[in-house]
Amino acid sequence: MASNRPAPEAPFVPSQRDSETSETFGYGEYRTDEGPWAEWNPTEESLPPVRGRHRVAKQRSGLARGGFARSSTVLGVGVIAAVSAGGMASANTGKPPVSISMPDLPTVGFLGSDDSDDDAQGSTTTLSNIGVSDTDTAQGASDAGEALRSRILAQAETQQNQVDTKASQAVAAAAEKEADAAAAKAEKEAEAKAAAAKKEAEEAAAKKAEAERLAELAKQFTLPTSSYTITGTFGQAGSLWSSGYHTGLDFAAPTGTPIKAIHSGTITEAGWSGSYGYRTILTLDDGTELWFCHQSSIGVSVGQKVSTGDVIGRVGATGNVTGAHLHLEVHPDGAATGIDPMAWLQSKGLNP
Repeated sequence: MASNRPAPEAPFVPSQRDSETSETFGYGEYRTDEGPWAEWNPTEESLPPVRGRHRVAKQRSGLARGGFARSSTVLGVGVIAAVSAGGMASANTGKPPVSISMPDLPTVGFLGSDDSDDDAQGSTTTLSNIGVSDTDTAQGASDAGEALRSRILAQAETQQNQVDTKASQAVAAAAEKEADAAAAKAEKEAEAKAAAAKKEAEEAAAKKAEAERLAELAKQFTLPTSSYTITGTFGQAGSLWSSGYHTGLDFAAPTGTPIKAIHSGTITEAGWSGSYGYRTILTLDDGTELWFCHQSSIGVSVGQKVSTGDVIGRVGATGNVTGAHLHLEVHPDGAATGIDPMAWLQSKGLNP
């Protein structure tokens, strides 16, 4: 935007009264060294042509006294320059003058005049409302409200998405944890089943090995007689025995039934033994003593070595008895107190 050029300064001769009583443009009293002054009125020939498309048609109050106009626009700057030069430029184009309105600034006052408080303090109108209608204001408020609403909805949607994401993550974590627990449980059950199967297999293998071992032992051991009936077991209580309980295993058989060596060993005793009647003691290689009691006859002598199955005597009813039978006792390492002959025979693969 173009602005009007300032008019040339015109000579001015103040009156004597003015020089004595007033100030000129705020410079103090009249000075004689600045004259002489002649009255000058601008004409169309003396003024430079006006540039631009703007026309100045109205002076604000106080401009005639040389003050500065208040304005917030670029056009106002040109008006201030023209007034400061002592006149107002105008353009005669044959058209009616156009009024120029200049809004007041809230903090810019009239700099060159002290006429009134209003000119000094300026207007309280804010620049943000200049040229804005009530409809525009309402539209702006509506747009601002819609923008705020959109922003709140966007934030709410974002927060809801975050909540949904966290919920999904929690569900996924729970599912993963449950899957891990199920997998761990399944693995544990599988390990337990495998351990049980392994234990069962080991037990079966052990039983098989024991059976094979007993079968081998059975080839080396034999039952002491045949055609028998078990009539008394180890530990059985009764008044028939001096100790108060039975100390051996009774094989009831007819008198004269052969008695065999259960395992190979050496005869360490053969003869009469009180309540045991005729008794033969066979000592095995491991030191175990086998007592064969109540025989009707003895077929071996002390120091004789016998093998498994050799006949060493015959079933009888000598000693403290109620009928013909073989009374068998087992004494590990020659101990005075014997053990259960039934269990010992079973450990050798024999089943009486």
